[in-house]
Amino acid sequence: MEFNIETPEQDEKTLRRVQVRFVTKLKAPLKVPNTSIAIPSNLTRFGLSSVVNNLLQSVNPEWKSEPFDFLINGELVRMSLEQFLLVKGISAEKVLEIEYIKAVVPQKEEEPCLHDDWVSAVDGSHRGFILTGSYDSLGRVWKAAGSCTHILEGHSGAVSSIRFLKSDGMKNVTVATASKDQTLKLWKFDVEDLINHPKKINAFKILRGHKASVQSIAAHTSGDMICSGSWDCTINLWQTNESDAEGDQVSTKKRKVNNQVDESQFEGEAVSTLVGHTQCVSSVVWPQHETIYSASWDHSVRRWDVETGKDVSDIFCGKVLNCIDVGGEGSALITAGGSDPILRIWDPRKPGTSAPVFQFSSHNSWISACKWHDNSWFHLISASYDGKVMLWDLRTAWPLAVIDSHKDKVLCADWWRSNSVISGGVDSKLCISSGMSIQ
Repeated sequence: MEFNIETPEQDEKTLRRVQVRFVTKLKAPLKVPNTSIAIPSNLTRFGLSSVVNNLLQSVNPEWKSEPFDFLINGELVRMSLEQFLLVKGISAEKVLEIEYIKAVVPQKEEEPCLHDDWVSAVDGSHRGFILTGSYDSLGRVWKAAGSCTHILEGHSGAVSSIRFLKSDGMKNVTVATASKDQTLKLWKFDVEDLINHPKKINAFKILRGHKASVQSIAAHTSGDMICSGSWDCTINLWQTNESDAEGDQVSTKKRKVNNQVDESQFEGEAVSTLVGHTQCVSSVVWPQHETIYSASWDHSVRRWDVETGKDVSDIFCGKVLNCIDVGGEGSALITAGGSDPILRIWDPRKPGTSAPVFQFSSHNSWISACKWHDNSWFHLISASYDGKVMLWDLRTAWPLAVIDSHKDKVLCADWWRSNSVISGGVDSKLCISSGMSIQ
């Protein structure tokens, strides 16, 4: 069977053809007939996508075209078919099996959510809402684009990190914030409050102990503890309950702030401190019960044993680091970004080397945020001071998508509801790019 696709440089006498068979793990109606066809060798993924859509349309006349990506021997095709086969040393003499998957690209840009100052922190870990922190010292809860339901009021400096911790049933949730005012605060609110305007809420607990700006928060999987990284070079561990506990000094005194009496608050101290970094601890993650990872301006990624408080492994990359996350295959790959345009990924299961197993270098400035997709071994995002958020797949060196919704530096980014990317930046906007299909 021959398949004709018009291409800009097409010359019927000289154009090579390749015998291919398209295969997929996608379910019907996304399966094409399992036969080999001859296609022009100069097709790129866009031409290949046209072929697959035409084949689907031949089976189902009501089929509406959608973009696809293509894998040969497990690697995404990001050049013409002929170039790919040449670079990879693959013979074109036999039938070539090409797997197609849904392309991971945003289908829609939601209306941006405006803030009064830079958006410095986002969290999309709860499907019901988005959390943001801003340089206006406030945290915010968003049910959807443009719909702010709660304002977390009480910090005296920029909110540098915000995290969902846990929910009490379906309604009441607990959230933590960190600030340049050297404190962390814990908040509770009812996500089902039926209100027509943002409701201001006060923290129920304030955590003191850092001696400089607090940069990052990570939560234990239970939500009962959090850790924080700070400009004072330490990582503190805290309990998030309201009751007294070991190492948790509690008071209910009223505090006077700007000549107003603040609500009664519990106060807590750190239950332990991890010491080892020599400069700002810029980012922390707590992926497993016994293990915390941290990134620092001292150029290191460190893995900590929570029980002993010891630093059990170090990776030095020679660059100031701003962000870290752990995910991918086996939830074991470490990604970090910092003071150059390169997103680095390490596999600590490969001993004896600190060399990254992947490096992505399409950004043009410092990397400010990175985050693995929860349900994929391959997909992650990065945000940069170049104003862009990039979506990556480990099976290709080029970004799957470049999101340029922001008009200035992007300071933070996360996934939301598995199919959306959220980001905040110096333009004071929370941007939501939705409609992605991650397999």
